[in-house]
Amino acid sequence: MPEVLVVDDSKVMRDMVVACLRPYPGLAFTHASSGLEAIERLSLKPYDLIILDLNMPDIGGIEVVEFVRSQDTLRHLPIVIVTTRGDEASRARALEVGADRFMTKPFTPDAILGEVKGLLERGRG
Repeated sequence: MPEVLVVDDSKVMRDMVVACLRPYPGLAFTHASSGLEAIERLSLKPYDLIILDLNMPDIGGIEVVEFVRSQDTLRHLPIVIVTTRGDEASRARALEVGADRFMTKPFTPDAILGEVKGLLERGRG
């Protein structure tokens, strides 16, 4: 069963992401409310995908992506950035450090489901 780590300091946003991904059969979810908590969770068990906000109060999303890409065991873990930052500089920076996809809030359920489905199925192929 694929497990997704959903990282956002807003519980409402974490719950919204999970609700959008419920149609994908067999997904399990773990929540993290900060970048530091995400790094702690990543050190405890493997995940199949991360959905990550950029703006968080302790360690930001860019730093989490940099951490993931620096770890041999995590290097190929798919990362979807979901953020309110819609500017090109934020998008370019996130992709430059290793995010696989960049989406702005608000997003449609079909859009996030499509991105997650594509990344998870690519990993199985």
